[in-house]
Parts: sequence; C-alpha cells; structure tokens
Amino acid sequence: MATKKTNLKTPKEIKAYLDERVIGQEETKKVLSVAVYNHYKRLENLKYETNVHIDKSNVLLIGPTGSGKTFLVQTIAELLDVPCYIQDCTKITESGYVGSDVEECLVGLLRSCNYDIRKAERGIVVLDEIDKCASSNVGPSITRDVGGEGVQQALLKIAEGDVVGVPPMGGRKHPEQPLLYINTKNILFIASGAFARLDKIIDRRIGTQQVGFDTPAQTKKKCLDPLSHVTTTDLRAFGMIPEFVGRFPIITHTDALTEDDLMRILTEPKNALVKQYQELLSYDKTLIRFSTEALREIAHRALSMKTGARGLRGIMEQVMLNIMYEAPDNRSKHKPVVVQVTPDMLANLREVA
Repeated sequence: MATKKTNLKTPKEIKAYLDERVIGQEETKKVLSVAVYNHYKRLENLKYETNVHIDKSNVLLIGPTGSGKTFLVQTIAELLDVPCYIQDCTKITESGYVGSDVEECLVGLLRSCNYDIRKAERGIVVLDEIDKCASSNVGPSITRDVGGEGVQQALLKIAEGDVVGVPPMGGRKHPEQPLLYINTKNILFIASGAFARLDKIIDRRIGTQQVGFDTPAQTKKKCLDPLSHVTTTDLRAFGMIPEFVGRFPIITHTDALTEDDLMRILTEPKNALVKQYQELLSYDKTLIRFSTEALREIAHRALSMKTGARGLRGIMEQVMLNIMYEAPDNRSKHKPVVVQVTPDMLANLREVA
C-alpha cells in the first residue's frame, strides 16, 4: 500500500498560516517554516534515486513558558495534517527505572493516529521540557543520573533514526504485549524547553571584562537578547550532552511576550480568546464588548503572573463568570443584550495562581 503524501506547503504558506494564529515570534516562525518544509520535501523525494543523501535535521526550540513553543508546532502539524504528539520529558527516566521509558513518545504518536504505523513514521514528536533532563552531575559521579543524562542518552538513537520496538499500551503495566516496530528516521523531533539559566550562561560567555590598573573594576556588558547568541557550548554548560545537541542542529528561540503582545493575543488571532467568548455568548443572544482599558488590565495581570499567554484564560474565566451565568436568561428577549467589560469589573478579581 502506498504511503499517503503529506499536504506539503511552502515556507511562506506555512508562515502565513502561523501569522493568522500566532502573535509575534517572527524569526521563530520563519525558522520552523523552513525546517518543516525541508523535512517533508526530503520525505517526498526519497523515492527518487540520487547520489546525495539528505540527513534529517531535528529542531531545538528554546523560550520562556507561555511564549507559544508547543502551540507553534501543533499549528504546523494541523496545517500539514500530520500526527503530532507532545511528550512531557519530566515523566521520563532511563529504561529500567521508575517512570516512563523514552519509547513513551512513540506510543503517544501511534495513539494520535490510531496506530497507523505508516502515518506515525511521518509525524512530529515534541520533546517538551527537555531542559529538565539536563545533567545534574557536575564532574565525576558514582551515581547514575537516570532522569537527566540517562534520558538524553536513551533518546539518541530514537531522535537520529532507528527501528524501535514499541509496546502499544505502554510497557510497564502490560509487559506481555507484542511489540509494534516503528522506524523513526523520518519522524521530525522538536525538543523544547524554557532553559531558565541559559541566558546567564550566554551572558558570561559573551560579556566583556576589563581588568587592569588603568581600567574600571570588572565592568561587563550584558546582551539584550542572549538567546539569539546561543551555541552548542552554552547548551553543554547548561547540562545537555554533546551527542544529544548534535542530533538537533537547528536551534531557534521564542521571545518573552510583552503586554502589547498579550493584548493582541486576546483579540487578533483567528481563535482569539475574545472571539471565543463572543461566539459562546452569541448563542444566548448576548453581545460582549471589551474596552481597550479592560484588555490592557487583563494583559497586565497576565504579564505579572509570568506564565505568558497561558495566564490569559484563567483571568478571562473570572471576568466572564457572572456574565455567562446571567446570559441564558437573555434568550427570551427580542434583541441582544450588550455587556461592556470595564476596568471596574476587574478591580476585585482574585489573583489567578
């Protein structure tokens, strides 16, 4: 049976689709668009004989929490109609120890496409929170780092490309089940994480120190955007092993969202939160309008929580609670009710954890 072709889009088409749904992150959207296009272009042309072998290029995506890392990948997978699975790497330990084995990411990918192996072998796996698997050992150690370096070592063959035996229902609870074999050489792996201390490591490397009798005492320049200067050396200093970093040659990063970005996220994307609540309330003949000041206050609160775009929904649920509680009683009225959200309505909101 022939493998179904991917709905291949050009980098500009991919980025245009992302622009409709993701605010900001222009450079990251461009890098991901090119990386994904090249990956699937490579797969579409594997059937043609050529003297040049094109290796797979996995992606390392760095950025603060709530900046849209996994959402970017999910959106691209949706556009290309390929299976995508997001693996929380904090649950993984080296095989043989308590926790999930590294093959769990492939089990999840198979589940996402109803165990269609051919489809899974052209899918995308996001290794989320990969920074939590940084090596915790500084120098020689007599103990095994089974949740850090051990996980990185176990992921090497899977990320590079290997035929892996996968227990379809997970290996720990059903050890007797027959294995499904999946070839990972054409699966695109995208490792993502916040890498919280990485900017300080980069600053130390690129900062300039002036030391001497005729110079001010140890003055250092701080880089405004350190993540744009990240190198494999910095990642090794963070705790990523060189073999793992080598499997992810494309490195890009997302920027922390500003208050203006959060305001735009509330209203501009195709599935913006404000549009979602307006759609929900339209079923009850209720129109909802948000003043600019109210949107600014919501964005400001989300920014102070330091959870990026994730904090917006929690605040919006509080704002909309009483409005959505009363809305069903408006159905019997002949014309829509208009509700205006103002900063006064937000004044007494509790802090969202």
